[in-house]
Amino acid sequence: MIVGVPKEVKSDEYRVAMLPVGAEELTRAGHRVLIEQGAGLESGISDEEYAIHGAEILSGPEEIFSQAELIVKVKEPQAEEWPLLRDGQMLFTYLHFAADEELTREVLDTGVTALAYETLRGVKGDLPCLTPMSEVAGRMSIQEGAKYLERPHQGRGVLLGGVPGVAPAHIVVLGGGIVGKNAAQIAAGFQADVVLMDINIDRLRYLEDIMPANVNTLFSDRHNIREQLQRADLVIGAVLIPGAKAPNLVSAEDLKIMKSGAVVVDVCIDQGGCFETSRPTTHSEPTYVVDSIVHYCVTNMPGAVGRTSTYALCNVTLPYIREIANRGLQAACDRVPGMLEAVNMHRRQVTNQAVAETFGLSYVPFNEC
Repeated sequence: MIVGVPKEVKSDEYRVAMLPVGAEELTRAGHRVLIEQGAGLESGISDEEYAIHGAEILSGPEEIFSQAELIVKVKEPQAEEWPLLRDGQMLFTYLHFAADEELTREVLDTGVTALAYETLRGVKGDLPCLTPMSEVAGRMSIQEGAKYLERPHQGRGVLLGGVPGVAPAHIVVLGGGIVGKNAAQIAAGFQADVVLMDINIDRLRYLEDIMPANVNTLFSDRHNIREQLQRADLVIGAVLIPGAKAPNLVSAEDLKIMKSGAVVVDVCIDQGGCFETSRPTTHSEPTYVVDSIVHYCVTNMPGAVGRTSTYALCNVTLPYIREIANRGLQAACDRVPGMLEAVNMHRRQVTNQAVAETFGLSYVPFNEC
């Protein structure tokens, strides 16, 4: 199989979808690996490193997309990449279709088979390709929140851990999954006062057992959320419904009960965001202010720490790429538990029910296409 890795073109995206070891393993198995020139530079990986491990370095995306049977990326294809996709080609990347109807319809029209990292299931029902980036984003959310709480960034001027005689910041984490767990752990390390909210009581019991004493768990309902918003200096949005749009937990009206200069970091902005006032931002222009509340809604947070994120992502994606290359998609789906869940589109049909329902499109299971 011919596997192509184009350079990421999304604004401020510094990750790359394959490591040199991936190129070596695939070429040793008899496949061709095409890497766009400069694709790994922002992650500290030179073209020479790819080349000595068997990859072919090509000068532009047109060559990659025109030759490759399987395109491996990090982020969803951008508008300039849509015309390069072709019927029957496979695309394996983060897609987050439910957050973007135009992207969904444009990719559907190309006829590609679209496989999403974020909906691929592990043997235990987990999300193995989403987990490492959720870990990065969860940890980064506190780092970024701390920065934008500083007064020069229009924040309240609050230090997360406080100092003797001065109370620490009150941090509210909406969602106790991978993002929320990592956010709470880092916030606790800063000695902040943390409340971690979720609707799953069993998950809350688990989190209560493993979290430090300065992290309290609380059931997530409308009344509790509003009560916590009134106290919050920093709110982290960390909810996830795999493949579907994130639920709206904080309305525009709710912002009026928050402290002036409080910060919200909407980690689930890739899936549409859980604050009504959220809109996608970039690392170059990461924040905006609504009703005196600072919003940080960067859609590719892990991209800022490209080297860490690239290695974390490629460690988990390579085995799936290898299975597809070695066996073909159908056999890989038959052999690997959860691989079928990754297929969001096939033969111009939407094969992910959550995506189809989000935009009122017809849903057709993969095996019926």
